[in-house]
Amino acid sequence: MCYSAQVCEAYDEYCDIFGADIDIETFSQLYGMKIEDSRIKTPPALDAAFEADQRAEMLQIREAILQHKAQQVAKLGQEIVDQRERLAKAELSLQKKLTKKASEDQRIATNKIERAQEKLADLHRTDTKNGDARMYPGYYVPVLIMENGRKLVRPMRYQCRIAGSPESYDTRFPGTYNARMDNLDGFWRRQFGYTHGVAIVTAFYEHVVAANGERVVLEFKPITKKNMYVACLWSHWTAPGKQDLYSFAFITDEPPPEVLAAGHDRCIIPLKLQNVDAWLDPDPKDLDSLYDILDDRERPYYENSLAV
Repeated sequence: MCYSAQVCEAYDEYCDIFGADIDIETFSQLYGMKIEDSRIKTPPALDAAFEADQRAEMLQIREAILQHKAQQVAKLGQEIVDQRERLAKAELSLQKKLTKKASEDQRIATNKIERAQEKLADLHRTDTKNGDARMYPGYYVPVLIMENGRKLVRPMRYQCRIAGSPESYDTRFPGTYNARMDNLDGFWRRQFGYTHGVAIVTAFYEHVVAANGERVVLEFKPITKKNMYVACLWSHWTAPGKQDLYSFAFITDEPPPEVLAAGHDRCIIPLKLQNVDAWLDPDPKDLDSLYDILDDRERPYYENSLAV
């Protein structure tokens, strides 16, 4: 399963290549929700892209990002103050008598201070890192969809909650960030042929077992270095008194030989550029044509390396 991927944070690329519009309203709602709910995650590269976008229509998003960042800075600053107090008390206690509790407090406080300082430094840095565009299940990223004949770039959560399901669906089916191709007209029948999307991806990551038996994470990238237009299914979940949720899953299939040889048994499906429009506007009465699009995929050779 594709548990993580490097997404294209430049939402304008979706617009330039596919003639799509940015769903500014939904992006604004998402970043407004982040201020109230720290569990909502977005890739740092996406935040940076909005911060750098000086168009007037992006003002509300920029302000929400800055407000959320200020909240995080304040929270981490208070954490450092609290843990320094805890550390001082532990060290004072250890000067008088060696106890297990004081030793544990000293260790925990030291580790928490270091982690908080690292997070603070990360919030303040202006350079970019390779992992800034990396997403994990639960992260919100741009997805290209077709809605009422109009192409839109909308933020969606990477883990699909099918419309009509209870919120507990997320924990009952934690693997719904991937949709197996051999189960599209089964488990995913309410999405396949109805709600299709595309995410621009530059790399994907998998847990594999190395030759020495160690479990490691590998980064897989097309040897061509070209972006991949990965096939997705999505759903719009609603419930009384709850915030609407747009969420999606990558479609996965049997892997090419080089991915299998590296130790993984699934792979995302990059579409050919000329097939994207047909994929985004599916006919539920002609599933065979949709399977043909998935079969007629790009088949790059994937080189791999240890993820950093």
